Amino acid sequence: MNNRLLTRGLLPAIGLLSTAFIYSATCVAAEKKEPWQLAEETEVWEPVPAIISVPASGIPSDAMQLFDGKNLNQWQGAEGGEAKWKVVDGALVVVPKTGDIKTKEAFCDVQLHVEWKTPTLITDENGKLLEGQGRNNSGVFLQERYEVQVLDSYNNKTYPNGQAGSIYKQSIPLVNASRAPGEWQTYDIIFTAPKFDAAQKLTSPGYVTVLHNGVLVQNHFEIQGATEWIGKPVYKAHGCAPIRLQDHGNAMNFRNIWVRKL
Repeated sequence: MNNRLLTRGLLPAIGLLSTAFIYSATCVAAEKKEPWQLAEETEVWEPVPAIISVPASGIPSDAMQLFDGKNLNQWQGAEGGEAKWKVVDGALVVVPKTGDIKTKEAFCDVQLHVEWKTPTLITDENGKLLEGQGRNNSGVFLQERYEVQVLDSYNNKTYPNGQAGSIYKQSIPLVNASRAPGEWQTYDIIFTAPKFDAAQKLTSPGYVTVLHNGVLVQNHFEIQGATEWIGKPVYKAHGCAPIRLQDHGNAMNFRNIWVRKL
């Protein structure tokens, strides 16, 4: 037989045998790995999270303090100018009919912590019991548009998508975690801002998670648009914007307000 033909016939066969041998050897090697070696294959070592301090009483070291009980340096009036609310005994107190206030800085995605307290007075000047939305009302507005309702909802009947912990007129809280009037309450809010493209078209809606007094009341709710008292919510394109606190005509109290940019 021609040696050249013999070589041509054997080489492909030898190549296939070599490939099979290498594959088999690789599989055997994999089978022989120790458990710790196999575990290492799914370990990810980068990036390493930044180290922050979280004191037992205080705020995370990477947070921005918006109100520390001393002054209104981080705030301004909703239409600009000086914020006209007062600082009383370490609390930020609404001065009714002076208007909303907002942060001087604009924010997009955030973790926001707010503590608030409703007055113990739940009657009007004539002694009539205040009820529903008239029971010491306020609100925390994310990007000045999306409201987490603040209200005395302790033994106070109102429409559920307007009670404390609701995304006003959009989402009913999972439970009513309200404390009695005069007791400090907390909101811990995780907010993902909506996104818009160059043509001002919504590409991703906003989302919000709310813990009221440590209890989950809004679980990654998809925001339907800007808060409206009348009518359906609608999105309008915008960028980062301030956090806003509402003057609804009641002497509400706030304290220990801080935010982390996400």
